[in-house]
Order: sequence, then C-alpha cells, then structure tokens
Amino acid sequence: MANVVSVNLARPRANPDKPAAITGIDKVPTTEHVEVRDPGPRRGGLGSGLVGDTIGNSKFHGGDDQAVYAYAREDLDEWQRTLNRTLTNGSFGENFTTTGVDVTGARIGERWHVGDGGLVLEVSCARTPCRTFAAWLEISGWMKTFTAAAVPGAYLRVITPGTVRAGDAITVTDRPDHDVTVGVVFRAQMSEPELLPRLLDIDALPESIRSYARRRLTA
Repeated sequence: MANVVSVNLARPRANPDKPAAITGIDKVPTTEHVEVRDPGPRRGGLGSGLVGDTIGNSKFHGGDDQAVYAYAREDLDEWQRTLNRTLTNGSFGENFTTTGVDVTGARIGERWHVGDGGLVLEVSCARTPCRTFAAWLEISGWMKTFTAAAVPGAYLRVITPGTVRAGDAITVTDRPDHDVTVGVVFRAQMSEPELLPRLLDIDALPESIRSYARRRLTA
C-alpha cells in the first residue's frame, strides 16, 4: 500500500554552505495534522506548501511548482547501504517520506490523492542538487554522486488544499498518457541533453524548465 511514512517540517538553522543565511533543509517528522496549501509565487509567496515549514532560499526553492517535496523511503534505504550511514526520514530535506510509490518514476502531471483531508497534489518536476544539500550531508562530491544516481525525488504542486499526517494513504490517479517521468526530466536537465526535446510539450512541467529546454535546443 502506498502511503506517507512521515510528514517532515523544517527545523530552521544556519546554512552550512552560507552560515549567514538560514536554511530549511533540516526537516524532522511531526505527528500532527499539517495544513497543505498553494504557497503562491516563489518570490513574495508563502514559500513551502506546508504550514509550519521553512524555505531558506526563495530564489531557487519553494513556490507553486515546488510546494511539496517527496522522497521514497525505499530510495533512502538504498542510499543508506551505498553511503553506509543512517538516513532518517527527512534527511534529504523532503516534506513527505513515502513508501509504495515509485517517486522518480512518477509521470509529470499525475495526481496524488493523499489521506482523507481532501489533499490533491500534482507531480511537477524533479529536485536538482545544490551546494546546501551537499554541505548538509557533509559528503565530498555529493552533487556528482546524486546526479549520477538519477533518483531525485519529486516536487509536487497543490491542486486541492487539505491536510496530511503520517500514515495517510496515497492514491495515484489521472496518470497522463505520455512517458515523461520525474527521472527523465532530471536526466534531461542534468546529464542527458538529448532528452530535452521530450520536455517541450509537457504542459504540467513548469514553464521555466520548458523555456530552459527551448534555449538549449536553439543555442
């Protein structure tokens, strides 16, 4: 059964890459019901889709198309074996740690009905690694390692606001008939530009990513 193993909220702290700034990458599980809403634009909006969460760098994170970040517990378990270290739920800065869902294999535009609190989310794009992520895990070469593995987890936008708590079921509905997954988008952006043409006609992708693909293909 697919479900949300844990709902994780930020414990704001100094950014390990830029100590003068605050980051929300340190996320810890909560047992409470959490309100999830559309946060609005990346700059000037509410930041995260989860009430009580924190977005440190609104230039690159948060906003409608990155309202919720989900990562599979199965993939964290694989990283534990690879890295030989314990990774608790929230270790990758994810809001939802999931099980039973192929997060990286999710199609762009597919919808997730979560729990019985009315929440409906739509898969929007892939997470890409940043220096804060690497500094947080304290792993040399992490950005290259994460890119090579191509298991990025998914960002989701809010279609219908609602509430969520640990243990809520996830029902995947409304799967588009294309084959562009979170993993395909990540590889197109990060390592396989020959995949970029496949992104152009995917309406559920953020316009910023489609614009990037058009620029690269006409350069």
